[in-house]
Amino acid sequence: MFRAVARIMRTPDLRRKIGFTLGIIALFRLGSFIPAPFVDYQNVQACLAGNQGTSGLYELVMPYITSSIIVQLLRVVIPHFDTLYKEGQSGQAKLTQYTRYLTIALGVLQSTTLITVARSGALFGSSGIAECSQLITNDAWYAVMLMVVTMTAGTGLIMWMGELITERGIGNGMSLLIFTSIAARFPTALWSIAQSRSFEIFLLVIAVGLIIMALVVFVEQSQRRIPVQYAKRMVGRRTYGGNNTYIPIKVNMAGVVPVIFASSLLYLPALVAQFNQPSDGTAPPAWVSWVQANLTSGDNPLYMVLYFALIVGFTYFYVAITFNPEEVADNMKKYGGFIPGIRAGRPTAEYLDYVLTRVTLPGALYLGIIALIPLIALATVGANQNFPFGGASILIIVGVGLETVKQIDSQLQQRHYEGLLR
Repeated sequence: MFRAVARIMRTPDLRRKIGFTLGIIALFRLGSFIPAPFVDYQNVQACLAGNQGTSGLYELVMPYITSSIIVQLLRVVIPHFDTLYKEGQSGQAKLTQYTRYLTIALGVLQSTTLITVARSGALFGSSGIAECSQLITNDAWYAVMLMVVTMTAGTGLIMWMGELITERGIGNGMSLLIFTSIAARFPTALWSIAQSRSFEIFLLVIAVGLIIMALVVFVEQSQRRIPVQYAKRMVGRRTYGGNNTYIPIKVNMAGVVPVIFASSLLYLPALVAQFNQPSDGTAPPAWVSWVQANLTSGDNPLYMVLYFALIVGFTYFYVAITFNPEEVADNMKKYGGFIPGIRAGRPTAEYLDYVLTRVTLPGALYLGIIALIPLIALATVGANQNFPFGGASILIIVGVGLETVKQIDSQLQQRHYEGLLR
């Protein structure tokens, strides 16, 4: 391992890429501490420190991730998007441009919503902290406009930084920035457990967290390999095909997307309830009280059940729209490929669908269990909902970490014929 790191440092091109990536990450982290204009930074920190068991709008996913998911889903609805996806590099460039435009639009929408909810004092849910109602120091129209422009510009800047890392760094630009943002919260989240409980509980959480991380790595690397054989065919004087390969079907093909879908959808009732709070101090409607009692706290049993069910359902939904067995079967038939013992064409598509449905079940249950770990930690050891060893955090940390190691490994193999890991 140390020899591999030494080879990286002795490779000028790779060393320059890693240095550039680390520089962009440092600028990204520096910008995360700069507050928007007319925002009381100390009150925001006080609300974050006191927000242990409630969810808030500030926890929603950044616009770039949302726009990427939306553009990917639109391939199923809009034929033009699917055509662009199949066109190769030129089509992918157009889809990337659409993603950028949608990111800016969502940045404007999300920043406007954040400011509106912050002015009402409900940004951090029903936390009961006095500072949470005094987050904005000036609510005049020009101040609101400046905050919207600033936050939208920040979204565009982050998107540009991610693309710079992808083009001039080691790749996975936006994923690495998200990885950095999540990893930076690990020490604070763990230290809060040590302060609220005991040092023994802290060590126990560390040990359990390492076990969870190892299991997540194992599942993320697990896949069902369906063997595929290609018949030999003559094109002119050349012989093509005749080789054996396989179709890898991962246990977790959906990644972190179902967890994002479920958390966003489950927050919508709480968001609607916040905007229906009476302003004259009277009792809220019965449905608002029910939503606040059952769908705003992560340690509520009903919240956990709905969260788990939504994740399982969205996993099947997302896998169904991203992996098309009929398309894969048609491509195999077009190039003379077949699964041993399965006829080409429709029987192959049915077999792939059969395997995919059964492999997705443990993957969906796995995602649901991982997503519930922070909520269980909230109810047992007093952690907040940003508990690092679970939920979307651990999935992103492991997924991006594995992908980054593979990127560096492939670049090392191109230059030294020996990878990062043996």
